[in-house]
Parts: sequence; C-alpha cells; structure tokens
Amino acid sequence: MLNLKIKNFKLFNQMIMYKSKFYLFKMQRKNLKIFKYFDDRRIGSIPRTFLTSFLVVFSFYFIPSIIDFTKKKLLNNDEFQNNSKAILAYTLNKKNNGISTIDKNLNEKDLLIDIFSLNDLETDTVRLNASTIKQLFEDTDYKLDDVRESKLVKPVALTLLPAEIKMIESTKKRKEFFIQIVLPLILKENNNIRLDRKMLFNIINKSNNTQLEKKWLEKKYKQYGVISKDLSILKIRMDEVPVSLAIAQAAKETGWGTSRFAQEGNALFGQWTWSGEGLKPKEADESKGHKVMKFNVLQASVRAYQRNLNTHPTYENFRLARAHLRDKGKDLDSIILSQFLDNYAETGSQYVEVLQKIIKQNNLQDFDDAKLLPSSIELESLI
Repeated sequence: MLNLKIKNFKLFNQMIMYKSKFYLFKMQRKNLKIFKYFDDRRIGSIPRTFLTSFLVVFSFYFIPSIIDFTKKKLLNNDEFQNNSKAILAYTLNKKNNGISTIDKNLNEKDLLIDIFSLNDLETDTVRLNASTIKQLFEDTDYKLDDVRESKLVKPVALTLLPAEIKMIESTKKRKEFFIQIVLPLILKENNNIRLDRKMLFNIINKSNNTQLEKKWLEKKYKQYGVISKDLSILKIRMDEVPVSLAIAQAAKETGWGTSRFAQEGNALFGQWTWSGEGLKPKEADESKGHKVMKFNVLQASVRAYQRNLNTHPTYENFRLARAHLRDKGKDLDSIILSQFLDNYAETGSQYVEVLQKIIKQNNLQDFDDAKLLPSSIELESLI
C-alpha cells in the first residue's frame, strides 16, 4: 500500500511538472504571437510590458488552482480503487489482512454475548436417557449410513448428552451414537455462519447500506472481535469449520461424550475461561488458574467453539489456511486445516495426528457436505 502511494505520488508530480511545462510553453508561444502582432503594427514597449506583466500575473494566479484541482481528483480516484480492492478480495499477502494483526483488549462478553443469550433461553432442559434417544432416532429414521449416501441429516437437536453413553459397550455403536447427537448441532451452527456470510457479501457489494445493515455490521464486529471494523478481516473470520474437524475435536475432548466436563457442563470442546462460569479440573487449585467453560445446552458449546477458532489469536494460521482454500475455490479440507490446530492442546503435533487419525478411521469427511433438513412440527412433537 505504501509503495503504491509513493509510486502514485511520484507519477503525480511528473504529471504536474509536465502539465506546468506544457502550459508555460503554450504561454510562451502565445507571447511570441502577441509580440509579433505588436511588431507588425509598430506598437511601443510600454503596452508590451503592461500586457506581459498581466499574462505573468494571470498565470501564477491560476496555475496553483489548476494543480490543486487535479491533485484532489487524482488522489480521490486512487484512494477509491485501493479501498475497493481491500474489501472485495482476500489480501492474504498483506500485513493488514487480519491474519497477522492481533486485536487487543477484546471483551469476552462481546464475543460470546449471543452464546450467553442462548444459555439463558434454555434453562429448563431435560436430560433424556440413551434408550429414549435411540428410539427417537428410529422414529425419525435417522441413520448415519443413510446420511453418508443421501447427505441429508434429520434436525434432531438434543440439549444434553445422555449419562448412559459411557455404558454402551460396543465402541462402534458408542461412536455412532455420539456422532448422531453432535452432527445436527454442528450443521446448524455452520448454517448460521453461512447465512451471515451471505449477508456480509450483500453488504460489501452495495454502494450504500441501510441503517439496519450498519447495525448488523456493528454487532458482527463485536462478535468476531474486529475492533478495527475492517470488512476484509471480518470476512476471513466469519467462516465455517469443517464438520469432520468439529466432530473429531469433540470426540477427542470428551472421550466420545463420556468425560465429566461433557456430562456436567455440556463442554464438547474443552474450552477454557478465566471469567465465565465453568468447571474446575480436579487436580487444579480452586482459587487459581482457568476453568473449563460450562454451558446449559450443547448448542451453545458448539457455537462457542466455532467463535473461538474464528477469533482467538492462537488460530490465526488456521484462518489464513481456510481463507487460502476459499481463494482457490477449494473445499475446506479438515486434514489440511487440522495441521494448524497444534496449539489447541499441550501435546501439539501429537494432537494433530490424533485428530487426523479420528477423521480417517471413522470416515468423518463423509459428513462435510451433509445438509441439515428443515425442522417440522411433526419432528418437534417427537422431541
């Protein structure tokens, strides 16, 4: 950006000098014609001096105005072009693209305000037992084998994990049961982000925005921690997380739904908090350190997880890789993107290897292009 401005400034100066020289050259030619006119008619030196002085004063009076007008016009055109490029395209090779820049003084409440609201709405939840949930899946004809073929998922949104999930002896059945529970929740949150991205692109492509659109933007800037209010940064942060990657991380963090944090706090992704409500690890000092974030419903946990990957400075490279795939028109590959989550756990690269192993062994990428069917009154009555 700086090099472009310097180059444009030099070019501008050259243009002004050229125009000035050209203008003076024209004036000199006019003067010569005038003097020739005077010579032909034998007019004295006094009128010549008077007219020449008038022309010189006239030139110096109007040239600055012409230069100023030209300068303003050129600079305005240059600035408009630069802004449009920054907004309408991923600027992955620039330092101000929101990837290498860390927004400071982020407010956790601003980032998670919609998640806290979701928690408040779902305080009277009922924990269904495993047998009831299995019967619900049968009644709605919700089977993972069918999903792998049809790519359609029944919108069965459960609020709590069943306590009996750890009692399912068959590892295969326990895994499938867990996937059936979390899959619709993950798809729902990706749908929300997809709708937000559509709204964002509509706003970007308009020359003028309504007050309602401006208020929506202000809200999203807060949710995604974009203090600078840069549309290009918001576009990179407001994006989906591959379904297979989300399932793999939920499985790893909860032991396929059996961990204490998942059972007592609906914490599917083991997120930490220093200020929110949470569960303290048993080995940790009660008065010091972090807690594992606690949620009233599973849906809030999924939303908080996606917001974490989309806003926390630790996952800047994850967002960069995702934006790079978008730029190339490729699908969001969970195997590729998982490489940039080595800081999610203390085990680093080993954690990435575990995630990739879970994705491959359980064929989780079959669900990446799955679609969530719309809810219905009949389905809601079954729940």
